Amino acid sequence: MSALYNSLRTHYFMKFTKPAKSAAGLKGVYYALKIALKTVAPFKTVKILKSLNQKNGIDCPGCAWPDPDHRSKLGEFCENGVKAIAEEAMNANADATFFSKHDIEEMRGKSDYWLGQQGRLTQPMYIQKGDTHYKPITWEKAFELVAKRLNNVAKPDDTVFYTSGRTSNEAAFLYQLFIRMFGTNNLPDCSNMCHESSGVALNHTLGIGKGSVKLEDFYDSELILIFGQNPGTNHPRMLSALETAKKNGAKVVVVNPLKEAGLLNFKNPQQLKGMLGIGEDIADLYLQIKINEDTSLLKIVLKRLLLLSEKNPEIIDKGFIDKKTVGFEAFQKEILAVDESELLERTGLNLEDVDTLVQLLAKRDKIIACWSMGLTQHENGVDNIQELVNLLLLKGSIGKPGAGTCPVRGHSNVQGDRTMGIYEKPSKEFLDTLASTFNFEPPRKEGVDVVEAIKLMHTKNDKVFVALGGNFLSAAPDTPFTAKALENCGLTVHISTKLNRSHLHHGTEGLILPCLGRTDKINERSGEQKLTVENSMGIVHSTRGNIESRSEYLLSEPHIIAQIASKTVGDSKVDWTSLIEDYDRIRDLISKSVAGFEAFNEKLKTDKIFELPNGPRVGKFTTDIGKARFTSNALSAHTVETEELMMMTIRSHDQFNTTIYGLDDRYRGIYGTRTVVLINKEDIQKLGLNTAKTVTLYNDYDGVHREVKGLTLVPYDIPVSCVATYFPECNPLIPLSQTANKSNTPTSKSIKIKIRQEL
Repeated sequence: MSALYNSLRTHYFMKFTKPAKSAAGLKGVYYALKIALKTVAPFKTVKILKSLNQKNGIDCPGCAWPDPDHRSKLGEFCENGVKAIAEEAMNANADATFFSKHDIEEMRGKSDYWLGQQGRLTQPMYIQKGDTHYKPITWEKAFELVAKRLNNVAKPDDTVFYTSGRTSNEAAFLYQLFIRMFGTNNLPDCSNMCHESSGVALNHTLGIGKGSVKLEDFYDSELILIFGQNPGTNHPRMLSALETAKKNGAKVVVVNPLKEAGLLNFKNPQQLKGMLGIGEDIADLYLQIKINEDTSLLKIVLKRLLLLSEKNPEIIDKGFIDKKTVGFEAFQKEILAVDESELLERTGLNLEDVDTLVQLLAKRDKIIACWSMGLTQHENGVDNIQELVNLLLLKGSIGKPGAGTCPVRGHSNVQGDRTMGIYEKPSKEFLDTLASTFNFEPPRKEGVDVVEAIKLMHTKNDKVFVALGGNFLSAAPDTPFTAKALENCGLTVHISTKLNRSHLHHGTEGLILPCLGRTDKINERSGEQKLTVENSMGIVHSTRGNIESRSEYLLSEPHIIAQIASKTVGDSKVDWTSLIEDYDRIRDLISKSVAGFEAFNEKLKTDKIFELPNGPRVGKFTTDIGKARFTSNALSAHTVETEELMMMTIRSHDQFNTTIYGLDDRYRGIYGTRTVVLINKEDIQKLGLNTAKTVTLYNDYDGVHREVKGLTLVPYDIPVSCVATYFPECNPLIPLSQTANKSNTPTSKSIKIKIRQEL
């Protein structure tokens, strides 16, 4: 793998400029259209964008940010949404001719960006150990091979079925139903690597692993807190909601080690002033905290609010606390005992700014707390979120308009997949419903999550790995170890739209099964079909492609799953073929099996969009005790030694998850390369480093030496002792053993590293 990462350097047009201080505007429109028109025919681009995120149109395959009730006629999409569409709908095809020209070893030496640019997969491909090239295979033979391999494993738990957040509700439901009929709960998904800490924390404290706010709450809020999140790149349409909130009088506080352009100023390209280069300042207060010291900050803030409330009781909502929560006394005792000076030193912040935050909180109770992986991907990730919930509970800021929790999900249906049952730890109630509805006994033993799945596959016991979407290898930690785990499998199966790195590390046998994407029309026996998704705020709506399939071999994800299921577990319990003739039949089964989806098809026909039940949203806490919980939470380990730095992995602006749209990070002033280390100038001087020479990052967790070579140092505005690098390039530095307590999420945002200057 080291050869791959050495090959990623792109010096021939690498350059660095000052980071941007605003996001979007006409420049954003220009870059979006530049990328789209480079890869997609103009008429196709226009056709897709007219329908993108419109009612009854195409749901963007990018982020899960919700759509407003009134959609813009100018286009309901953002720069990175256009890039996502261009990536999926590009004219190029990675067909059989492509695979005959490029062998596995050659492609392993290419970057993830190059792999993605080769085009859409167009027909099933097969490879076996010893072969140098993938070769075409018929669908019938591919389905028979998967069924044979699955039915020949020693036990069902020798299989792993991974799911990406791009998958539709219909595909996810069929997938989990088939897998449980097969006999395992080994259903790891991308949530395990990003927001699992959110689910664990929110379930424990509030009773549901989802956020409690809706989009409209942003317009009513008085104070919006944004922790560890970069919406300008990862959820750009959120900036419009923040802009409206600001115009309505809300204050915005950002807590993040890096200053991100979208949180400084937003030039709305759908408004005249935005087109003229006039933006809206977003952050009223920007706290550049050290990596993973958010709980330190929150404990200071909580203590100061409690002390202020002794003279001004209205600062905290004692009525809400007494009626709706438990654990306040223990929480109060713990918080009042903390050493503020020690905590402040850990954060790297100044007391004046912290007091500004305290005063903003003291005077307001319509508070929304937003966060993303900057809080979740740490050893104490669950604690980080629970401490933020403590703040909202103290203020009574849950269950009222303009207030509540807002974990901002990444992929477009990652939340819907979990609702449909894609989970290695299903509830007894869900399994009981499956048992009664489909007349079979589902497995009750918990399955494996992503980290556990990698370890399972590494044992060389001829496992079967099936991925419904995603790029498992590039998303996972400890890249060389994960690659070996895939290679140790007896069979690897990837249901994919595009070529990715996971395909290049196949098992004894490997299959790539190409599927239709969000922009593609789905035609089955009963006619054209639609699918559904759930956005980040628990709203369900349909998605329907409008582009004719580019290949006679492409099938939808539900179709592929149903065919594999039929040949593997048979049709005695479920008529799989009937389900894929008309997807309304799949939704009828969902109606019988998943709470909140009763009369699913009727709701889609009448309301088009509907909201799922959410107790905390209406002030009802659905924990096992019927009340919200105050909790006591751990700080970060805080053990960085003199020559060590704390590394967090981040996305570039030309990236969504593992999909690389280009080699620029425009807002951070980085062009033509992804092999960089953002580092404070003081650390460069302290360590005696030369920015003119490349460096190697390395660490030695668990006695295993890990390193990534050929990186360029970029002096940057980041707290001392902290560095930032891009993923997946620096994922080899993330040990599989370093995970969050309770959620087992890889700690991709807090990994200790050292730097060695290269000659």
